[in-house]
Amino acid sequence: MLIRISLIVAIIAGLAVGALNFVYVKEKITTLQGELKKESDAHKEFQGKYNVAQKDLTKTTADLKQTKAELEATVAAKEKADADLVAQTKRVDKLTEDLNKTRQEREDAQQQLAAFKVLGLSPQQIAGMDKAYKAIQDNLAVAETENKVLLQRAKKLETELAVYRDPNFFVTLPASLKGKVLTADPKWNFVVLNVGEDQGVLERGELLVNRNGKLVAKVVVRTVQKDRCIANVLPGWELGEVMEGDLVIPAHPAS
Repeated sequence: MLIRISLIVAIIAGLAVGALNFVYVKEKITTLQGELKKESDAHKEFQGKYNVAQKDLTKTTADLKQTKAELEATVAAKEKADADLVAQTKRVDKLTEDLNKTRQEREDAQQQLAAFKVLGLSPQQIAGMDKAYKAIQDNLAVAETENKVLLQRAKKLETELAVYRDPNFFVTLPASLKGKVLTADPKWNFVVLNVGEDQGVLERGELLVNRNGKLVAKVVVRTVQKDRCIANVLPGWELGEVMEGDLVIPAHPAS
């Protein structure tokens, strides 16, 4: 009888221990499942941030390459502008020297012609001298015209070089410059003006558009021709619609 009681007690104790172990194991499994879920969520979050960082890195690398390419292009353009400016300056100096020489030759020819007339030379001789004098005058006129063109080109190169060095550089235009709008296109925000290279207009020069003494807009020159130029209306400066016949003056006149 005692043995049966002991056996029953042992069985009950075993069942109790088994139940306790089951509860402990179940709690452990639940804890592990929770921790596993946290680890899985944290891994997903890390993977998302990693993907975003990888995209940002790829974009930054592409932007850096583009910036490097643009910088190299700007440096190359600056070096070319420097070289062109030096060449144009030398040519202007040479042409100025030739122009002074031609003027001196003209003055000498005038003095000689006056002296020949005083000496009573024949009409044929005087005609020959007059022909030579006219040829010198023609050469002088050509030299002056070429000199003017070269000076304009040198000024243009100096302006481009200044813009490369300082993007905020203001291109100055002749203080006496006055013009008017020939054509205005409000859809594309551009205008055609009746002033150009002959009047001293330069690319990137800015002009104020006015009508009846009131400011209408500010425009910046994009293309320059002999006696015409094309300009764009600057954003934020369109106080009214630009119309044909509106007057323009330099926004930054040369002192």
